Amino acid sequence: MNTVKFPGAACSPQGDVVEFNLAREAANAVLDELRALGLKDSGAITVEQIDLSISTAAEEAEQAAPGDPEDAVVWDELAARVTADTRLSWSFLAFLALATQIAAIGVLLDQPILIVGAMVLGPEFGPIAAFCFGILRNRHALLGTAVRTLVVGFATAIAVTAACAGISRLLGWITPDMLDNRPMTEFIVHPDRWSFIVALLAGIAGILSLTAGKSSPLVGVFISVTTVPAAGNIAVAIPLAHWAEVGASLKQLGVNLAGMTIAGVLTLLLQRLLWARFGLRITSVPRPGGQ
Repeated sequence: MNTVKFPGAACSPQGDVVEFNLAREAANAVLDELRALGLKDSGAITVEQIDLSISTAAEEAEQAAPGDPEDAVVWDELAARVTADTRLSWSFLAFLALATQIAAIGVLLDQPILIVGAMVLGPEFGPIAAFCFGILRNRHALLGTAVRTLVVGFATAIAVTAACAGISRLLGWITPDMLDNRPMTEFIVHPDRWSFIVALLAGIAGILSLTAGKSSPLVGVFISVTTVPAAGNIAVAIPLAHWAEVGASLKQLGVNLAGMTIAGVLTLLLQRLLWARFGLRITSVPRPGGQ
């Protein structure tokens, strides 16, 4: 562990600034110790990810820590991330509405490539992950925020897309028969056991992409599954009066949300149990100045 101390460098509140490198696998225990010292209230605890550190001490610290840094879950980092991702912001509503409109066009044209594009753009997994984390850590406020974001987000996206579809129908751009025969995208209105299994796998993949030390942005292609496409199908089925498809799409949306939530909670629970069993335990953190 490389440590640097700047005596009296902090002005508000007054005090010292201490910086040190730490293996990701050891972060949870050290953060708990620092919080126990009262630094959260008397000062601040700031964590930054270091992409490259050329240091023998750093290599020795990583070798001494259990497991692999990519597998370590830093719970405070995850909490901050899901809290930020679940905020009901204008950008969240815009991305979800755009994704739903792309999905709706994909449904009308029977184009799977547009469905995949909508999956990539959809931001809905953030609130889903926050809901899973809230269940695991018993954070009722986070649960409420996540549910509100999902409900308001999907309701807004469907309303905007349905309005656009209604105008398009009045202009003669779309007709009800466009939803009658679409073999490439009919899976959206046929939820079955495979829909649930895929949702479970997607939930696992999504949580792992959030908790891993390094994750590929391509995971976002998978974790949206058919939530946004189902919303897009609802939005066009309403103005085209395909009421049976509205119900089927709502069922598909519910199956996917339930599957991802169940898988997300179980994945986080398993990670917590494994960390409790094999994670690093320390008894103290060296005080500044050797105190």
